[in-house]
Amino acid sequence: MKKERIIRKGLEFTDIINNGKYVSNAFYSIYYINKKETLNRFGISVPKKIGHAVVRNKIKRQLKSIINSDKNSIQNDFDYVIIVRKGLLDLNYFDRQQNFFKLMKKIGDANE
Repeated sequence: MKKERIIRKGLEFTDIINNGKYVSNAFYSIYYINKKETLNRFGISVPKKIGHAVVRNKIKRQLKSIINSDKNSIQNDFDYVIIVRKGLLDLNYFDRQQNFFKLMKKIGDANE
C-alpha cells in the first residue's frame, strides 16, 4: 500500500469513527466516511489485546496485502478505519481475506 493511501493522524481516525458509518462481524469493525477525493485511504488499528508487537505488525502486513490484492472490489471515494478483533487470530490468511471482502461487499451494497 502506498503512503498516500494510509491514514496516520489520530484526529482523522477519531473523525472517521465518530462521524462515519460502520459494519462489523466477529473479526473486523470497519468504519467508513465519504470523501471528495477519488483515492481510498485506509487506517488499520490492531489493539494490544491481540498480542505482542510482532503479531500485531504481522496482521497489519497481511491486511495491507489483502487490500492490495483486490482493489476493484473496494468502494471508491471513502476513507476506511479497520479495527481488528481478537477472533481473527484463529483464522488462516484465506479466511481473513474472505471475511474482509464480505464486509467490503456490505459497504458497497449499502452505498449503491
